[in-house]
Parts: sequence; C-alpha cells; structure tokens
Amino acid sequence: MLRQLVRSDWRGLPGTTLVVLAVDAEGNGYSPFATYDHCRYAPIDDDYVGDVYPLPEELRKSRKLRELYSDGIPDSAVPALVLYPLG
Repeated sequence: MLRQLVRSDWRGLPGTTLVVLAVDAEGNGYSPFATYDHCRYAPIDDDYVGDVYPLPEELRKSRKLRELYSDGIPDSAVPALVLYPLG
C-alpha cells in the first residue's frame, strides 16, 4: 500500500515535505501501516517528538477545529505527511 501511495497520491507533494512516523498506542517501534494524514507538525522540546495540527484550509472549513485550536498553532509547525500504525 505504501508503494502505491508513493507512486500515486504522494507523487505531487513537495520534496521538502516532512514525513513523520507515529508510534502505536503501546509505544512499539514496529507496527503495520494503517493510514496517513496531511497536516502540520511541530517538535516539542527536541527534534524527535512532536505534535500534529490541522492544515490552514482544514481550520477554515471547520468551526470545531478552530475551537479546539483556539490557543493557536506554534509558528514552528510545518507541513507534514504523518504515517500512522495499526493500533
């Protein structure tokens, strides 16, 4: 599935797009791929752990998201492709 996504859906992404790998709920480092999301990523304290935030267009479309992120999104947040594991 990842190979197909790279060849088709992700083909047009800018080469500078950050790819973030999420750990599963148990903290295991190895888990099958489940899904992905286009969002923004900002590191917390160091470069190896961070949070994800919605894209500007998602915020414009969703009142609930605007309320959820009413405190703002860090200036350090950059566009990212986040890969999520099963679990």
